[in-house]
Amino acid sequence: MGKIILFGSQKGGCGKSTLAVNVAGWLISRGEDVILVDADPQGSSERWAQDRQENPELSNIPHVQASGNINQTLRDLAQKYDYVLADTAGRDSRELRTGMVVADILLSPSRPSQYDLDTLPHLAEVFIQAQDLNPTLKGYLVLNMCPTNPVIKEAEDARTYLNEFPEFSMANSMVYDRKAFRDCISEGRTVFEWKDAKAKQEIEALMEEVFHG
Repeated sequence: MGKIILFGSQKGGCGKSTLAVNVAGWLISRGEDVILVDADPQGSSERWAQDRQENPELSNIPHVQASGNINQTLRDLAQKYDYVLADTAGRDSRELRTGMVVADILLSPSRPSQYDLDTLPHLAEVFIQAQDLNPTLKGYLVLNMCPTNPVIKEAEDARTYLNEFPEFSMANSMVYDRKAFRDCISEGRTVFEWKDAKAKQEIEALMEEVFHG
């Protein structure tokens, strides 16, 4: 039975889909069998996967779309793949709630902004309800799209606030707002097929923490 990793948040624009496809890239670089499930009506992950398919230089990443109650779809796919990565909408949705019922891990990225942080109490409530049905579900809060300017202390301030949610593990690894993430997405690539070592290291550090921390 493969692992199901759900990407979800209560606010759009936090880089959720970008994180999802780069986690797929990390897993593929390690020889894992991965499928990407786009359960977000915006279809960002699906478009990225289609762009990737059109480039014969790149390895194909299987992808499907799903909506509504996605738990049986995720279960079925987990019988066939090592990892099922499900990208849900940036809001409280049926896909997010039903996905958490069967997921092994919830990765919830958040920008270090007040608007993003204000959504976390509600996400914590939804997560606790899901754990009643899925006690083994683990949740990680990830600071994403952090400012690269060391003078800006938003990320450190946000980390202090995120630690107030004991329901989740707070990832020590942060992912920064790097041009490489935008550039590789536009070509159907991941940072593991790109030339920015720092971007690659950030995803590697995050996933080593989630899987082995």
